Amino acid sequence: FMKVHSFARIIGTKEGLDETSLFILEAAAYTHDIGIRPAEEKYGRCDGKLQEQEGPAVARGMLKRLGFAENVIENYLIDRICYLIGHHHTYDNIEGLDYQILVEADFLVNLYEDDVNRHGIEQAYQQIFRTQTGKEIFNQMYTDER
Repeated sequence: FMKVHSFARIIGTKEGLDETSLFILEAAAYTHDIGIRPAEEKYGRCDGKLQEQEGPAVARGMLKRLGFAENVIENYLIDRICYLIGHHHTYDNIEGLDYQILVEADFLVNLYEDDVNRHGIEQAYQQIFRTQTGKEIFNQMYTDER
């Protein structure tokens, strides 16, 4: 999650996200995989859809315990963070720059860690990357692969 957060922060900052959107993005990046353990415990596996299904409730509880739910603005923050957690493996109908950036940051890390082949890397670039900064980082990481 630290790698995804680092890429998300870099992309979000360079793409000009406002302070609130950057905060939401960073919180979602830190917690985007929070559904892994509950999915494994309930279903014995943790594919992306199960992470999306199980993650928001766990994140919502944690964020409330941390004091995020004390006013309307913070409730909005929780709702958006949970929305991003609940959709970060859904790549169609991406709504919002924060969502796009989280997906790109997660892909940057997963392509590397999962040792994706050249064809898969090219497909990811064509289908996922939309921000200029995400594309620049992608090219820096995977130029030899493309």
